[in-house]
Amino acid sequence: MNTTPSIGGERLSRRGVITAALAAGLTVPLGLSGRASAAAVAAGPRRFVLPAPTGPFPIGTVPLHLVDRSRPDPVAGPGHHRELMVSVWYPARDVARYPRAHWLSDALMRELLTYHGFPADALLPALTAGHVGAPVRRAGGRMPVVVFSHGAHDHRGHNTIVVQELVSHGYVVVTVDHTHDAFSEFPDGRLTVPIIGGEHSLGAADFAADIPFVLDRIAALAAGRNPDADGRPLPAGLPGLLDPGRVGMFGFSKGGTATALAMGLDQRIRAGLSLDAQMEPLIETDLARPFMMMSADYTRAEPSVAQFWSHLTGWRLNVRAADGRHLAYTDYQIMLPHLAVAVGMTEEDLEGWAGTLDATRAARIQQAYPLAFFDLHLRHRRQRLLEGPSPAFPGVCYIP
Repeated sequence: MNTTPSIGGERLSRRGVITAALAAGLTVPLGLSGRASAAAVAAGPRRFVLPAPTGPFPIGTVPLHLVDRSRPDPVAGPGHHRELMVSVWYPARDVARYPRAHWLSDALMRELLTYHGFPADALLPALTAGHVGAPVRRAGGRMPVVVFSHGAHDHRGHNTIVVQELVSHGYVVVTVDHTHDAFSEFPDGRLTVPIIGGEHSLGAADFAADIPFVLDRIAALAAGRNPDADGRPLPAGLPGLLDPGRVGMFGFSKGGTATALAMGLDQRIRAGLSLDAQMEPLIETDLARPFMMMSADYTRAEPSVAQFWSHLTGWRLNVRAADGRHLAYTDYQIMLPHLAVAVGMTEEDLEGWAGTLDATRAARIQQAYPLAFFDLHLRHRRQRLLEGPSPAFPGVCYIP
């Protein structure tokens, strides 16, 4: 295993994996031969663990199959419409009777690992805090909604840390698989994997084009209708829960660029957040609604990022976690150290490490800053965390 394709849009070699392990603060055994240690093999594949959300509400989730009959599928050809898998995450009650959702299905986890050059059984997917099909916790009125767009060649679950945190504090989050650039599974058992290169490769604009349709389905759900293309039952209390007048969006990398582009397409998105997005293709129109950038590798030293920043004419903020790399704002910051142990690393691998952002710190940054941003702009609650450097996060820089 010499080189892998991109995870989260970033190319990873074995050296890159150990970089992530060290960045997450994990102690990795020295002197391994490049294969899994005997102890790891004997123990079987590991299941990585995501940090628990900090909010008071238990979490429910349900997958939905959406079919946009106004758009042809760009890969399947004539007669086929654009299909998307999404998940709706919501505050729940009585969760004990409902199974916990996996970060990714076992079949897709194997696809993800082999796609990136790792053994299919190297790691098991995490169990999330979401309980599939649990009834909704209804207390008060409708809840604000946040839409999530994933990074290149990835899947809708890779920012579950952020998603769970928002939901535990009273948001509904809709995560979207952008079919043909996602590891996705449809109700009939079809698995799709990303297409890289060629005429069917999707860009950020293609991601953004999915969002108005998703917002239409959110509006249908808010009106009490079931948007699932197969008519599968919804969790009790979900219809009518969402507030279509308070919608935000965030995305990682390509999904962050898609967030900016989607805001240009659809005024229903009140506030947008990008997690280390490249902002390509170039964005050349002004955006007057609130936008926040959490930078790592793609800072405003990148002309495309600087140009986008110059077009933000409303509330704007740019923060950067010191020592954070591109994947620092995703679940991979937690997953990759476990994978590094599972596949085995050499002392030479350790010499190539870079980036020292501790995994616990990275998770807390992922939990705190997006929540503060959406609380400010969708709930209009003052957030001192966004007003300047915080002693609770000494490594986070506020870039004017």
